[in-house]
Amino acid sequence: MAISPRSDQREPLSGRRIFVVEDEYFLADDIGKACRALGADVAGPVGDLADALRILHDGSILDAAVLDVNIRSEMIFPVARELKARNIPFLFTTGYDKVTISPEFHDVLILEKPIDLPAMAHRLAALIADPQG
Repeated sequence: MAISPRSDQREPLSGRRIFVVEDEYFLADDIGKACRALGADVAGPVGDLADALRILHDGSILDAAVLDVNIRSEMIFPVARELKARNIPFLFTTGYDKVTISPEFHDVLILEKPIDLPAMAHRLAALIADPQG
């Protein structure tokens, strides 16, 4: 008799709401799909800072976030600061040099584009399970 993996192993983001901020439409869609494939509900994706801040302030629960560092020529740091203040784990994606990351976020995982989407989704699950790890 084959043993099936537990549901939370197949869908480690099940029941979690992942906030996606990415201004490149197709990448945003792919990030959302990768998260949904692991059971997540996706907030967004949104492609500009104003929409990101609106979702951040709408009172809904967010369990983790994927933030593109540069959104339509604006840095994502105001959103990142608020997530950090709320102890919501997040990671950055960027096509730029890591030097562009503000020193206050030196401890945040940075994934360079092109992104390995399944690995990114699993890293989000790990961040949720152990935000310090």
